[in-house]
Amino acid sequence: MKKLLIYIIFFFVTLGCKEKYLPSLTSPATGYLVVEGFISSGPQPTSISLTRTTKLYDATNIIYEHKAIVNIESENHTTFQLFENGNGVYISSSLNLNKNEKYRLQIKTRDNKEYASDFIRVKGTPEIDSISWKRENAGVRIYINTHDPQDATKYYHWKYEETWEIHSAFESTLKYRLDPVTNKILSLVYRNPATGSPDPIFRCWSAENSTNISLGTSEKLSKDLIYLPLLFIGPSSEKLSVLYSIRVKQYALSHEAYLFFEKMKKNTEQVGSIFDPQPSELQGNIHSTSNPAEPVIGYVDISEEKEQRIFISRTQLANWNFKLNCFATTIDNNVDSMNKYGKNLIPTQPVSYMGLAIKEFDAAPDFCVDCTTRGTNIKPAFWP
Repeated sequence: MKKLLIYIIFFFVTLGCKEKYLPSLTSPATGYLVVEGFISSGPQPTSISLTRTTKLYDATNIIYEHKAIVNIESENHTTFQLFENGNGVYISSSLNLNKNEKYRLQIKTRDNKEYASDFIRVKGTPEIDSISWKRENAGVRIYINTHDPQDATKYYHWKYEETWEIHSAFESTLKYRLDPVTNKILSLVYRNPATGSPDPIFRCWSAENSTNISLGTSEKLSKDLIYLPLLFIGPSSEKLSVLYSIRVKQYALSHEAYLFFEKMKKNTEQVGSIFDPQPSELQGNIHSTSNPAEPVIGYVDISEEKEQRIFISRTQLANWNFKLNCFATTIDNNVDSMNKYGKNLIPTQPVSYMGLAIKEFDAAPDFCVDCTTRGTNIKPAFWP
């Protein structure tokens, strides 16, 4: 027991002697330039994002690079200009580049610093064969299936956009009439007195873009065939509570681009313990022509974009048990009761009447009634 006590005391003393480690890393006040995106060689527009790195101890605010001059230049000096579309994103219309030429990205920032990528060959992308899904671990896993009949692609990158329909737990045909000065409830009224129909806050849509780096390669296979898991939707997720859609974009990569994104994936997704791959320097194909010693982060590749969309309906999923944790409160239709019990709730439906007047009604929290708190009630153009 005496030895055990000594070990315990030693453990806590050692724990208390830990010092915070502050690595001596420096970065310029404006940060290093970060370039993200692909040059689309086909009919789809090209989108390039320009941001700046922040210091290690700064808050995680994104610094966008505004008012830059961004061009795509061919070896024959033909140029295509990109225009800023907000938040440091520069876009072009369809380029339809010549597959027999090489191209590069040129950037001139508002402080007159200039950057350029290496000249790159145009790379074709095979079609997506299919997007499929399976029930796994009580959730749903989505797979990508593609191949190159010429066995020439080998390296692939995917991005995806998820969209899903969401419903409120309760429909609402009622609302409060409020005092514009005090914001007190004055009375209960119908949302649409002429029809009695609810406002469009029951049916909405939410969307999310991929944030992880999805890569695949067939370099160790005899045929250029790909069948890989793309993402997993957890059990009882709201994404599959009504109707879900995923739009997958596929890009062919050069070997150099694949190695760059593979290293970035390890740096951003797999670092967590001493047994994980440790951060490594990311050297891309973009350089500062004003100051060759200045680091630039990013890799620009040229590729066709191929895409495919699928839908998954809740009716295809047995026992998908998504449920909003919602409840309704019954309130008397008088000013005192409404201000006391219903102030932070949204009225839903009448419960009882006294003659033609509403005597009692139900009310519930906003996230249970108003789906615009979790999405938008503007229906996407592609939605069935």
